[in-house]
Amino acid sequence: MFVANGFGYGSWATALPSLKTMMALSAAQLSWALLAMSIGGVIAMQPASHFIQKMGGTGRATAQLGFLYAAVVALPLFAPNLLGLIIACAFVGGAICLMDVSMNAHASQVETEWGSAIMSSFHAGFSLGGLAGTGFGALMLSLHVPTRLLLVPVAAIILITVAVAARHLGPGDTQKHEQGPIFRLPEKSIALLAIVLTLCFMSEGAMADWSGIYLTGLGEAPARAAAGYAAFSAMMVAGRLSGDVIVQRFGRPFVIGAGCALAAFGLILATALPHFYAIVIGFAFVGAGLSNVVPCVFSTAAARASSPAAGIAEVSTAGFGGFLSGPPLIGAVAAAYTMRSGIGVIAAAATLAALFSLALRKKRQV
Repeated sequence: MFVANGFGYGSWATALPSLKTMMALSAAQLSWALLAMSIGGVIAMQPASHFIQKMGGTGRATAQLGFLYAAVVALPLFAPNLLGLIIACAFVGGAICLMDVSMNAHASQVETEWGSAIMSSFHAGFSLGGLAGTGFGALMLSLHVPTRLLLVPVAAIILITVAVAARHLGPGDTQKHEQGPIFRLPEKSIALLAIVLTLCFMSEGAMADWSGIYLTGLGEAPARAAAGYAAFSAMMVAGRLSGDVIVQRFGRPFVIGAGCALAAFGLILATALPHFYAIVIGFAFVGAGLSNVVPCVFSTAAARASSPAAGIAEVSTAGFGGFLSGPPLIGAVAAAYTMRSGIGVIAAAATLAALFSLALRKKRQV
């Protein structure tokens, strides 16, 4: 399921520059569509833990929401105009976030039963899917597949992957946890985790939605521009495949702090040296840095909140607010100034995340 989710997102990242060209969108107009994706995701994420209980458990919910994701992932490329694109992006954002909460809650349940840290391995699946999706999208572009059809085979691959995986998920966590209001702020025990995750996710969302456009703006062809997100995803995979060992060796506080600092360095490099190889290397540092921050935060929130689904939903609402609002923020800054300035804003956010992670260690929230 993590692979399927990442595959769709990686493919979306490679399709964005072509979508922008096909619809003749300005950076500001594209940022409106990405903002709609943010809003759809945040609205869907808050009641996610309630939906999971009504669907009969984290495993069953993950399967059902995986099918929903496959059904809507290609919709934005069929939008007839900007308004249609905004509506389609809102649906996709909601589907992404609902599936994300359910599969992370289910992964947390599996991790608890396993008895040791394995969340990074699950997130490695997402990164592997993102890398595969980027490569597949670049292949579609090199074959000159019409823009509107770029995500159709992607939807089919996601559908097949979800169908195969769903048979083996099991019901998952089916306990009837006490539920508070549908829309609420993160619990006090995980509030600082939510802030750090928000700032980190701004960087991750930027990689998916703007890395290719940043490189095409420097004169690179769309297929070559996919190297930026590919480098980010490759280092995400490498970091997460070794992440469980790293977490067990150094502990979650160190991993979160060092990861945020490394991501900030990579974004500063990509901003300070706007050349192809420097940008690709910088994005690789971002992937390496962020690779294990998210699994560490999710595992901790699931353990400390009133229930795994509630904890992940609460930090994810904040985190994915950053994940999905970072891209439209870049678009707004790029429209007013330059794309380089937009990436610089995200570099500042990653730097703040590194500073907040110091406070996180002092408060012993991890």
